[in-house]
Amino acid sequence: MSGLLEGKKLLITGVITETSMAFNAAKVAQEQGATVVLTGFGRMSLVERIAKRLPQPAPVVELDVQNQEHLDTLAERVREHVDGLDGVLHAIAFAPQSCLGAPFLDAPWEDVSTAVQVSAYSFKALTTAVLPLLGRGASIVGLDFDARVAWPAYNWMGVSKAALESVNRYLARELGAHGVRVNVISAGPVKTMAAKSIPGFEQLENSWGDRAPLGWDTTDSTPVAKSVCALLSDWLPATTGSMVFVDGGVHAVGM
Repeated sequence: MSGLLEGKKLLITGVITETSMAFNAAKVAQEQGATVVLTGFGRMSLVERIAKRLPQPAPVVELDVQNQEHLDTLAERVREHVDGLDGVLHAIAFAPQSCLGAPFLDAPWEDVSTAVQVSAYSFKALTTAVLPLLGRGASIVGLDFDARVAWPAYNWMGVSKAALESVNRYLARELGAHGVRVNVISAGPVKTMAAKSIPGFEQLENSWGDRAPLGWDTTDSTPVAKSVCALLSDWLPATTGSMVFVDGGVHAVGM
């Protein structure tokens, strides 16, 4: 029996460690038959080591979404490994410390602009960069955290995620003519290296499982990974511009 993503060629961004949601998404995608290319930023040797721990070692291309040369040459560099792409996972986010936990009113524009560029504008920048590789039926997925409310301490990252959700809708409108779907997954909190930098995350994760109708395990990103793969597959051909909640149901009942 063939896998859900049999024959698909995917670009997965945002892998930092084995606990990264992107790593688990890449792992499940390979298990479902996909060929995966990763992007890395900063400590490339670390990402390359992590890439070898996948079921099939994956190639890694460098991508700093604030580096226009990286974006301009991304399609060409990905083509060294695959002849096109059927799907892309955007799992990139960053905010300077002044934007997380510190008083919301004190964050300077220089830091806020970095948060918005890396966490929201990059969704558009990445999409534009890989568009020459995408055919009809391709799917782009972004990782999100529900920005419909103001979370304690999340501050300007919350604003950036709200922008990401808006970018998702506009990309869906623009790329519909190309036959490309664009969606985001609003994931519940998962213990990752990135999450450790968020003040108050521990309090949030401790209460999430109690509130979730289905329960929630903050150490297991498999539900998120499986949902990413579902959106990257051909099984949701008319779904675009959507935010899919994978949070155990907390969005429905609130905190």
